[in-house]
Amino acid sequence: MRVEYINPFYQATVDVFRVMLSMEPQRGTLRAVEELVPVSEANVGIGVTGDLRGSLLYSFPASMALEMVKIMSGMEMTKLDAFVTSALSEVANIISGNALTYLARNSLTCDISPPQAFVGSKGSMAMSTEKAIVLPLITDIGTLEVSISLHAKPGK
Repeated sequence: MRVEYINPFYQATVDVFRVMLSMEPQRGTLRAVEELVPVSEANVGIGVTGDLRGSLLYSFPASMALEMVKIMSGMEMTKLDAFVTSALSEVANIISGNALTYLARNSLTCDISPPQAFVGSKGSMAMSTEKAIVLPLITDIGTLEVSISLHAKPGK
């Protein structure tokens, strides 16, 4: 996977966190993994099609997820329920859409599938590349890990 696929997700996350949460996430150390495995309790998976194909996995620690939704909604959250996972899905959807807009500036046209939220850190997701790159984004309320598994369509 090429590094120019990673930077748009970093920039899109920073943009969304600034606007929606008044936070400045810091980039952690990238790492390669062999499979998309949820590392936290609240997760959102999104598929990518078009010039790039693959999967994205957003993993939020429970405490971070609850605090994010509290900031956005003004309501105290105590569990990873449908309201919280819906809000996290929308955040992941916005980040993904914005990242694909950045990729489009490099002549890569892509679409995303509707987000799929799931709670728990067991199991793994299928991915279409041999490896994924994990982009940790560190905030005052926790670390979001964005796992990116993308490959170019032949001819791109």
